[in-house]
Amino acid sequence: MKLTDYNYRELAALLADRGEPRFRAKQVNEWLLRGAKPMEMRNLPLPLREKLASLPYGGAEIAQTRVSQKDETEKYLFTLDGGNLVEGVFMRYRHGNTLCLSTQVGCRMNCAFCASGLDGCVRNLSSGEMLSMLLRVEQRHGESARGRNVRNIVLMGSGEPLDNYDEVLRFLHRVTGEDGLHISARNISLSTCGIVPKLMTLPDDAPHVTLSVSLHAPTDAQRNELMPINRVYPIAELMAAARHYAEKTGRRIIFEYALIGGFNDSKADADALAKLLRNLQAHVNLIPLNPVPERNLAGCTREHAKLFENWLAQSHISATVRREMGTDIEGACGQLRRKEESGKIERAEYMEIKI
Repeated sequence: MKLTDYNYRELAALLADRGEPRFRAKQVNEWLLRGAKPMEMRNLPLPLREKLASLPYGGAEIAQTRVSQKDETEKYLFTLDGGNLVEGVFMRYRHGNTLCLSTQVGCRMNCAFCASGLDGCVRNLSSGEMLSMLLRVEQRHGESARGRNVRNIVLMGSGEPLDNYDEVLRFLHRVTGEDGLHISARNISLSTCGIVPKLMTLPDDAPHVTLSVSLHAPTDAQRNELMPINRVYPIAELMAAARHYAEKTGRRIIFEYALIGGFNDSKADADALAKLLRNLQAHVNLIPLNPVPERNLAGCTREHAKLFENWLAQSHISATVRREMGTDIEGACGQLRRKEESGKIERAEYMEIKI
């Protein structure tokens, strides 16, 4: 385990083993939650800083930033120990800035509309790496007049959070806990394609996060084509797990639905989706597909997306068309990382590109 992975309780044990007084754990924890490295922890004695500096640090660093001239969305490439790359996206909304984070290097779900899974999953991220991505973005933007600059966190970047269940839970506890960042769990969304056994335990382990289910099709025949996970956990099992989550937590569930032209965007598809979600506290997030060239799938127009929204409204299903952000900076999951890994973008210690 690397230094950035330690929570307060683990730090206390680590420092006690090295003969340090108990109050040092609180100091070190506070520094780590600011993204500091050992030699930057100014109120610690030099011998302790040197001891900490001798330990593997871990974490993540921003290697590249792309800034959209359309909406000021920022897309980051983070470097991890070992040279792996992961992505994050910073989005500005009226209700507060949102940071979309990755949970894995790549993804093994291989959904047909996503670039993240094209090369499979390299490895899971640790809780410290996820936390470090958040802290590096906070450092980049500085504190706002109201405190934290990142108000909302979305675990919807590269990777499937429930496929990295234990480390994702550790991350959630560190950002929401008393000895963590004190970010409200209600400001955190976790998106899953539907690993049903983990979804069934999530209400006990993380009852206050907002659950987003990547549905994208109303029938098994369609979803099987888009999402291989559906062959393991078909829609009936996924919906049973979603209802279980809603009943145990009392929270509304968000269903992500990428509109693919000529595939899942007809009136019949809207009716089938409405039937599937009937009597469930739910909201549908309609997403005109952000095309991925390697996948040969086309999105629909925004006008057609609004028509699909109206069809759902006629069946009393809450839905909105997601605001398109970052389309000029390869905002879709996995696109920028894949280009960098393919050597199509010039490598540098740090780059900022305004597009």
